[in-house]
Amino acid sequence: MLVTVGRGRPPALLVIPAALVVAGTLIPLAYLVARALERGMPFIIDELLQPRTAALVGRSLLLVVVVTAACVLLGVGLAVLVSRTDVTARRTLAVALTLPLAMPSYLLAYLWVSAFPSVTGFWGACLVLTLVSYPLVLLTTMAALARIDPAQEEVARSLGLGGFAVLFRVTLRQARAAIAAGALLVALYVLSDFGAVAAMRFEAFTWVIYGAYRSGFNPARAAVLSLVLMVFAVGLVIAEGRARGLASSSRIGGGAPRPAPLNRLGAWQAVALLVPAAVLAAAVVVPGVTLADWLLTAGPRWDFAEWIEALGSTVGLSVAAAVVTTLAALPLGVLAARHRDRATRALEGASYVAHGLPSIVIAISMVSLGVLLLRPLYQREPLLILAYTVLFVPLAIGSVRAAVESSPIRLEEVARSLGRTPLRAFGAVTAKVALPGIAAGAALVLLTCMKELPVTLLLHPTGTDTLATRLWSYSSVSDYAAAAPYAAALLVFAAVPTAVLGMWSTSAGGVRSD
Repeated sequence: MLVTVGRGRPPALLVIPAALVVAGTLIPLAYLVARALERGMPFIIDELLQPRTAALVGRSLLLVVVVTAACVLLGVGLAVLVSRTDVTARRTLAVALTLPLAMPSYLLAYLWVSAFPSVTGFWGACLVLTLVSYPLVLLTTMAALARIDPAQEEVARSLGLGGFAVLFRVTLRQARAAIAAGALLVALYVLSDFGAVAAMRFEAFTWVIYGAYRSGFNPARAAVLSLVLMVFAVGLVIAEGRARGLASSSRIGGGAPRPAPLNRLGAWQAVALLVPAAVLAAAVVVPGVTLADWLLTAGPRWDFAEWIEALGSTVGLSVAAAVVTTLAALPLGVLAARHRDRATRALEGASYVAHGLPSIVIAISMVSLGVLLLRPLYQREPLLILAYTVLFVPLAIGSVRAAVESSPIRLEEVARSLGRTPLRAFGAVTAKVALPGIAAGAALVLLTCMKELPVTLLLHPTGTDTLATRLWSYSSVSDYAAAAPYAAALLVFAAVPTAVLGMWSTSAGGVRSD
């Protein structure tokens, strides 16, 4: 059943660090405003009224709408398939369907272009971004389906509703918050992605902004376009908040939670496997075959010492960033789950702003911060980790919020009624239930940091290269043989946190092995 979270006054122990974290994520916004105002308001108004700006908005929004809709259809459909039906090898299939999340968009784009040179432009970008993004909806939906009391579905069936009516009127209606959260992450990712649109030669916001910054001739225009992008990001956050509503679902009845009954597919087993098979073929098989061809071509060009150095830098920086980002997200994630008032919703929404900006904007704002205020940290690891945190803290906040929501607040209230302080009650009850979900969020941040390109390109410490920077430097000049070892390492090691996410989601989502 639906439970409205408590509306008591949020503790300062959570509000103050949450506000500080959000203030840190707004650093790029301050940079953009200052840069955009360099040439005055007339320039900004003129740039906004340009026909090329309107065309750019149209192309970018169309890309967001198409990819987000495709990801919702795929993610929700596949989540229902593995969570609510007796499809063959359900748990193995569920884990396999999360694997495309390990694929950087720019790498998948290069692999597809290498195999099929005609797959470029708008539809090429849609294909690549859909394949790497649909697991975001799949993971959140599977986790939500586990928290839905199957008794409600049984009651609906007893009242005469058929299978599809129960699915759309009862099951998915209760999972709408998780679906909206996954769709928001997809939309923000598409808005801010640079690698796929650059490889596919599709002029979206990020590619044009990157070109303006790289040329150095018109940084003010790039700042104005970035602010337009930020407005769309804020609009998406507001829309997601309205779709999610003020209530969260959790099981509060007595007894142990039981899995939902499975719908028998019968003769439809083979048909049901067609969609996941096609998705895995496009996201795993085709790029895997192309990458194998790259590796065979590489031969003796593989510099093992250079490869090990890049691998060590990637893992070290990503692990540190995942830990820092998860710790930074805890206060706001708990606030969003337990004290969802107007101020908390504003803080949570503000934290998503940077995630909707192009990574190149985050990187350049951090370069300016390092040069002007944090010079001892410039071109050193702490500044890069700070940039990762600013960019990816919304991923961790969403995971913390969902994990804390999975523990009914009444259990915490019972612990407090037995004499425990609020902090001890939270640690004894909620933290234990939420820990797997928080760990899965940290794994998602780890994975995303390993794949991140523009921030790493501009902020990596002097003399330090990662797998992503090495891969980009070779792939951008079409030297795929030299890029192959770094691409293979990035996929293999990114698959580890992806597998953790997949296994946690299948267990949390009630996906049992046959």
